[in-house]
This record gives sequence, structure tokens and C-alpha cells, in this order.
Amino acid sequence: MSASHQVVCGHCGRINRLPAERTATKARCGSCHQPIFSGHPIEVDEQAFDRHLAHNDVPVLVDVWAPWCGPCRSMAPMFERAAQQLEPAVRLLKLNSDEAPAVSSRLGISGIPTLLLMRNGREIARTSGAMDTRNIVAWTMAGLARP
Repeated sequence: MSASHQVVCGHCGRINRLPAERTATKARCGSCHQPIFSGHPIEVDEQAFDRHLAHNDVPVLVDVWAPWCGPCRSMAPMFERAAQQLEPAVRLLKLNSDEAPAVSSRLGISGIPTLLLMRNGREIARTSGAMDTRNIVAWTMAGLARP
């Protein structure tokens, strides 16, 4: 039996099992048939956030933001470009802290924008403040390199 990993579809929320030997860049959801990875971050609510953390075998990078936050808005296109570089090795999510106050509280978010790098449902790195694409990618790769 070949190795595989689970990835949650950003379109329909279904859990997909992807064979490790196949390239994930061209994978499509078995339910809605949309691409699993599109090179764009996925906007999530509280329920979808918890589903992605619980069922993604790939690391998850979360941008916690709010629409009224100037630095959050200025970082949004940089986070978008980072998705093109980091997928399919990392799943990128955007969590609006105003629409998900319970998750923001549970995560101890005290300032935005905040980036959280999660592996197996656990936080492995955190940083606050706006970053450009190069720094988002570098910070993520450094976080993933830690044991």
C-alpha cells in the first residue's frame, strides 16, 4: 500500500487522500472536482478553520487579520503571492478575527496581522506584523525546518 496524506478541499470542505507519489499541484477534490491547491489562500470561518487543522496532513499557515486593519490589508497581496510559492507543501488560510472571535481568543491573538504556522494541529511558530512575500516564505520555511 502506498503512502498518502490528507488534505481538506478549500471549496467544499471534503477530506481528500492524496497519494504521496503523485504531484499534489494537479490534484482535484474527489467530491467537487475543484483543484485542491489553487495558489490562493482560503478564507475560513471558525468551523472550516478547525476542520483544516484537524484533517490536513500538510502544515497550515494562517493569516489572522481584520478588514479595518491597514497593515493587514497591505499584507494581503503578499500573503496571496506567498501561497503561489508555498503550495502544495503548505496550506494557507485567512481567518478574519472579527468574524471568528472565539478562535482568535482561543489562539491568544493580541495583535494583527498575526501569522501562525501549524503542524498536526499544533502551533509551531508565530509572528505578528506585516511582512512582504519574501519574508513570509522565508519565515515559513525556517519554521518548518525546526523539529
